[in-house]
Amino acid sequence: MRKIKIGRTGIEVTELCFGTLPMGPLQKDMPAEEASDVLAHALKSGINFVDTAQVYKTHTYVRKAMEKSGVTPVISTKSPALSYEDMRAAVEQALEEIGVRKLDIFFLHAARADLGVFEQRAGALKCLLEYREKGIITAVGISLHSVDVVNLAAEHPEIDIVFPLINSRGMGVLNGSREDMEQAINKCHDNGKGVFLMKVLAGGTLINGYRQSMDYITSFSAGRFPYAVGMVNKREVDMNLKYFRGEDISSELADTKIENKNFFVFKAICTRCGTCVEECHSDAITITDACEIDESKCLKCGYCVGACPAFAIRMI
Repeated sequence: MRKIKIGRTGIEVTELCFGTLPMGPLQKDMPAEEASDVLAHALKSGINFVDTAQVYKTHTYVRKAMEKSGVTPVISTKSPALSYEDMRAAVEQALEEIGVRKLDIFFLHAARADLGVFEQRAGALKCLLEYREKGIITAVGISLHSVDVVNLAAEHPEIDIVFPLINSRGMGVLNGSREDMEQAINKCHDNGKGVFLMKVLAGGTLINGYRQSMDYITSFSAGRFPYAVGMVNKREVDMNLKYFRGEDISSELADTKIENKNFFVFKAICTRCGTCVEECHSDAITITDACEIDESKCLKCGYCVGACPAFAIRMI
């Protein structure tokens, strides 16, 4: 599989990154042993890049997969922490849970952030930069959905890697169109920033158009950027590997069972607190007599599930 150097960081990764979000408690909530078996299979099959996050609660899956496979991949993780102290706690938590002494990439987790993000998270960024200076973190970045903030990050002197959302339909892109996001991503690349792409299948929403969606992102990337794809079983790993190797996947697509991810609101226990609205990265939730999810906007990330204090939203 093709490998890509991420910006000026010196980090070299496989074009395909294993996204762990769908495995965790926000979505399928797979047992750690089962999830780590799938991830270990991916590592032994040649994928050397894994994406996780504090809120995904999949750090231990990564540790177990490394133990099972004997492979230490490049690992990116992220935290929504705002303050210095909260980010320090997040970094230390990641080191302990993953079982490593050094983290390759650490992102400010800022999907819905606005143009004030670097002022609002100045303490958190300062913490990451200090860990980078100590050699405990190799590269510091920001993960986000907003065109405006991608353009801002392209100019920020301390940001090594930008992790934006993009897909063939532009689903989830904030403050602009797909074409606007393409231009912002190209600006990051032209400015020497590393770029790593997310939500290329819109959280699984575009899985029925897998080939078209992947062909779009492969064409746009043109060998410049790695991108994360969420996987939850060995069959998905093998199909994605075949695609990235340029092999025919017609039979796999024909035989693949498409599992729809739907989020159900238990209206009787919804308190209308609005926490889910604040947490939703796609502006897909509104509050009426209870929270309502607009399926046309929903990216199936499951962040609302983890955010709801009443556990009124669940994946079914």
